[in-house]
Amino acid sequence: MSAKNILSEMQQEFVATQNLLEIIPEDRLDFKPHEKAMTLGQLAFHVAESPGRNLLFARDGHVEAAVITEHPIPSSKNNILEAFRKSTALAETILDDSNTDWISNNQWVLKASGNSIAEMPVIVYIRTFVLNHWYHHRGELTTYLRMLNVKLPSIYGPTADVNPFA
Repeated sequence: MSAKNILSEMQQEFVATQNLLEIIPEDRLDFKPHEKAMTLGQLAFHVAESPGRNLLFARDGHVEAAVITEHPIPSSKNNILEAFRKSTALAETILDDSNTDWISNNQWVLKASGNSIAEMPVIVYIRTFVLNHWYHHRGELTTYLRMLNVKLPSIYGPTADVNPFA
């Protein structure tokens, strides 16, 4: 998978993600469906910042475990939307670079206190922790929004609320 292909996939997903982030009810950012769950605001912020942030980790070739478990609490819906704008711009910059050999030629390492605890090819990290991880949390976000009776937009096809084929 080339940088160009990854970027093309991400750009399509940016649209669906933007549509979800725009419908987040600002007055419900503190909503939690379960005591162990992130708040709606934390989850939305995580979805917003994941593409660029996780690609940055991919390009760097490593990250500390403590960093990836941080889930900041946004101050507003606008804070979430601005994080997404910055994240998508960062992702596009990273993948549009003329030198993307790091994608196919390097290993990625997860560290804890400086010690390697997991290692994989960068391309596997990108598929698993940049793309699949992002889609997983975006799916969680649709569940939160459904629980709040927010009408869901189409992502990959019709929802109970929107049918792009009708």
